[in-house]
Amino acid sequence: MKMKHLKFILTPAIIPTLIALFGSNARAELSEAEAREYLKRGALVVDVRTVEEFKARSLTNVINIPLDEVKTKFPAVVTNKSEVVLLHCRSGRRSGIAVGQLQTLGYTNVFSIGSFEKAEKILGARK
Repeated sequence: MKMKHLKFILTPAIIPTLIALFGSNARAELSEAEAREYLKRGALVVDVRTVEEFKARSLTNVINIPLDEVKTKFPAVVTNKSEVVLLHCRSGRRSGIAVGQLQTLGYTNVFSIGSFEKAEKILGARK
């Protein structure tokens, strides 16, 4: 009997964590065509890999805000919470987590474009 009550207490506490980990969007990533369309309209692209990864290999016209700094540094860089921002990392996992974290901060148009290779294909240039 006590377990049933425990489930109801824990469930509300878990919801923000699940949103941060998986995001509230139904799909994990934008298609290449959708990402290109947003880029044509001036979307900002953010690489959420570590500083070391970014220095070793990065794309042109992309800013680096590592995942562990997204909650603190992103709001200073992107003050308009409805601005379209495309995120990527090495595999797509961290960018997906970042989308969830940013959505909990109130950002409404943040999307993962997935891996570095996919971002490279979409953006077409390396530094």
